[in-house]
Amino acid sequence: MPCMLIFLLVVSVFHVGCSKVNSPENETADTMTDQKARPDNPYYSRTDTTKLDLPDSVWAVVLTEEVYEVARKKGTEKAFSGQYWDFEGKGTYYCAACGNALFRSDAKFASTCGWPSFFEPIREQSIVYQPDSSHGMLRTEVVCGRCGAHLGHIFDDGPPPTGKRFCMNSIVLDFELDGNTGGGASSLRYLSLQ
Repeated sequence: MPCMLIFLLVVSVFHVGCSKVNSPENETADTMTDQKARPDNPYYSRTDTTKLDLPDSVWAVVLTEEVYEVARKKGTEKAFSGQYWDFEGKGTYYCAACGNALFRSDAKFASTCGWPSFFEPIREQSIVYQPDSSHGMLRTEVVCGRCGAHLGHIFDDGPPPTGKRFCMNSIVLDFELDGNTGGGASSLRYLSLQ
């Protein structure tokens, strides 16, 4: 009997050591991106487009304080302070709250406003427009089409072909380089916020 227990122990250790473990080499791109980009946010997915209708109390638990302030309380980061205002990487921008795909880098343009600016979203359903009369101005707010997070505002002073300027807050954007399958810049940004 003791030999049998030792044999089973050796076989189980060997099996664990040689089997597919939960490592970056063995995870799918979707799994890695979703888990590494926001490990404490079960609602974050770059593949699920199901609309989320969660109370702010839930978002307060799963988002960082900085992301929550802008995404749920409609705050604004200081101009020229965000990570992506002058960033030129080629890839896709996602909602930092839920992972919804928002913009492609080829729709980003250099703007003097101090926030990342785009002339069109990645798809029509990615964003929703809402009237905004706060701060004594009439503007159009841009929110995430999946989770309703405040992203920024849209203006009619952008370049062709749309003439639109989607003026977004960097803090509510995640970015993944083209060809990157492991969370990329979004993972690095998340780690730097901890």
